[in-house]
Amino acid sequence: MKNIKWLLVCAALLGIFSINIASAENPSGKTGFEITLKDDLYVGNRAEKAWAIKYDNSKAPVTVVRHKTTEGIFYSVHSDFFDVCYMCTDKGFGTTKIRKQWCTVDPEICKAVINSNELARQKVLTPRKIDDDAAVGLIASYLPMLLNPAYQHLLN
Repeated sequence: MKNIKWLLVCAALLGIFSINIASAENPSGKTGFEITLKDDLYVGNRAEKAWAIKYDNSKAPVTVVRHKTTEGIFYSVHSDFFDVCYMCTDKGFGTTKIRKQWCTVDPEICKAVINSNELARQKVLTPRKIDDDAAVGLIASYLPMLLNPAYQHLLN
């Protein structure tokens, strides 16, 4: 009887330990991603740089295109189902309205996919100017939160 109790206690401890290790592998529970610099810049007018963000379990990558203007540096973000834009100036980095010439998806579809409240919350992600690597990293991290719950599967 003692051996059975000891075996049950060991099994319970092993189970708890396994759960803790699994949650430590991805502590936030959020989707992982990989960022790669795109070689082909055939992604629009005046595109200086472009990146592909591939999320875990996602079939198609999201494309981020860098546009330098007199107002600052814009990062237009494109998928088959939405377009959004982030802007970096001396005042900071966050979401902004995307210019019509950069849009590739019907605005009505974008309205359905993008959460307007979250878009407004991401207006200032950082109050200072940041470099391209930091900007694309923030985009990759915060982009999944921009999608309405019914469309989360597009990145997962």
